Amino acid sequence: MKIGYIGLGKMGSGMVLRLLEKGYEVVAFDPNAEAVKKISAGGAKGADSIAELVSLLPAPRTVWVMVPHQAVDGVLVEVASLLASGDTIIEGGNSPYKESIRRAKEIEAKDIGFLDAGVSGGPGGARNGACVMVGGRKELFDKYEKLFRDISVENGYGYMGKSGAGHFVKMTHNGIEYGMMQAIAEGFEVMKKSDFALDLRRVADLYNHGSVVESHLVEWLKEGFEKYGENLDEISGKVSHSGEGLWTVEAAKELGVPTPIIEGALQFRVDSQKNPSYTGQLLSAMRNMFGGHEVRKE
Repeated sequence: MKIGYIGLGKMGSGMVLRLLEKGYEVVAFDPNAEAVKKISAGGAKGADSIAELVSLLPAPRTVWVMVPHQAVDGVLVEVASLLASGDTIIEGGNSPYKESIRRAKEIEAKDIGFLDAGVSGGPGGARNGACVMVGGRKELFDKYEKLFRDISVENGYGYMGKSGAGHFVKMTHNGIEYGMMQAIAEGFEVMKKSDFALDLRRVADLYNHGSVVESHLVEWLKEGFEKYGENLDEISGKVSHSGEGLWTVEAAKELGVPTPIIEGALQFRVDSQKNPSYTGQLLSAMRNMFGGHEVRKE
């Protein structure tokens, strides 16, 4: 299978390398020429523009879009103008699900297929096997099931439902993630301030061997301690948020579902901009380890 891939950031470049290892031919484009050059050295065919990318694909064309949600509309408009009936766009970024519903209607009105694919696992997952949640027409998902299987860990992909469902499930996943991270960070600050002189790296490692809270997040926190030290002196206590937690809270309010944990975790991140803390440093450390987010103190 030959696939066009737009977006070579932290997630995109790793996924392209995985696709190449799985035997796919990939034509790749990114506005950053250095990213294109680097992925070309890894075996992909680099393109200088979206138009060139499309021209290098055989019909029916498949284009995966992996760009920040603010850039999606512009990319989709350009890509769709170059595609033809029977081609397919897969949008793999973190996009608001209502936007994905709208985009599916607009693109499929041109007889171009559209799937929204929420991807979890961070850069490591993109490179070594992600968790992928897909929305769109079931027959189109079935057509691309092998692709989703190939980019995922074992049993790490699934069809979620009609257009928007993939990004809705991923959005909610990230809202849950906010709450889980908040609880872990608060608990570790409690332990740090106790008079037991606890080795928090050791605690995190122990928690990840058979405890009820064993998780990737606890593992990433342990790695954060190993990289930055228990005091996290280099890490900012101001915690950023990328949107999905806010979208989850907004969707919950529309649906009449109380989400005090997720809402509290979101508000903590907002408040941390003026009130940095060790809990914030712990959250930032986890974000850095799983997502590669820049979290060092300014």
